[in-house]
Amino acid sequence: MTKKTSLKKKSQFLINRWAKKIGLLKTLQSISREKYAEKISASLLYGLLSSIAVNFFFQPGHVYSSGATGLAQVLSAVSHRLFGFEIPISLAFYAINLPLLVLAWYKIGHKFTIFTFITVSMSSLFIQIVPQVTLTTDPLINAIFGGLVMGTGIGLGLKSRISSGGTDIVSLTIRKKTGRDVGNISLMVNGTIMIFAGILFGWQYALYSMVTIFVSSRITDAIFTKQKKMQAMIVTGQPERVINKIHKNLHRGVTCINNAEGTYMHEKKAILLTIITREEYPIFKAIMKKADPRAFVSISENVHIIGRFVEDDE
Repeated sequence: MTKKTSLKKKSQFLINRWAKKIGLLKTLQSISREKYAEKISASLLYGLLSSIAVNFFFQPGHVYSSGATGLAQVLSAVSHRLFGFEIPISLAFYAINLPLLVLAWYKIGHKFTIFTFITVSMSSLFIQIVPQVTLTTDPLINAIFGGLVMGTGIGLGLKSRISSGGTDIVSLTIRKKTGRDVGNISLMVNGTIMIFAGILFGWQYALYSMVTIFVSSRITDAIFTKQKKMQAMIVTGQPERVINKIHKNLHRGVTCINNAEGTYMHEKKAILLTIITREEYPIFKAIMKKADPRAFVSISENVHIIGRFVEDDE
């Protein structure tokens, strides 16, 4: 009994020492309870939706998702064809993400990695415990509705600032190092998935999988509006008041062009230019109603930014 207690204490000491060394305990203590609740709820929702997409639509329809989930499906199918036993998708998904989580810990950020680990764990767990149900064998219906459910999960996850791992980690690592968006990584991974889908089940299933990826990306874009940039041009007689409100509530920079003139009343105005996200637009509208209800505001959607634009990923 004494030996067991001694071994337990020694193990706890080694685990605590290791956690302290890599900064795990410090990171866990720095996260507020509210943030834990919000992000774990989002992780649970994403895990549930991704498992429904995989077990209700993708697997019965022999269609493939994008990214790490699609790669996990490929590994599962290939193991069954070559070795006669099937690696569970949940296990393959976890195995793909574990080395990427180590990369994220050292290259992206500790908080990001902790919540990504929780999300990956929830997704793997739900994929394993949710039973596979064949609602229909029609691959096109499975492709459309599977993409819709998966896209909803990804969009809601991104909206709560959580990542599902996989290619997200590789892209973020390279973007952090080079400052460039790396769309080619997702393209290469999804291309590999499509080739395997064609070889394993026939090329029509590769095309159905492309439908899944398209639908999923459209739904994700519709839900996750933070990445969409908008330019607001404001013509106002009260520039200081508007600028203060934008600085205080949106934390966005503003460019001011003074000595503009309205051609009807010949009133002196200022032209303000600022960039906001689609997600911030409702707050911006409320700001303008309070700061200067008479201001003229023009919005340009989906603008491209060259230069520094701060995004909060926490």
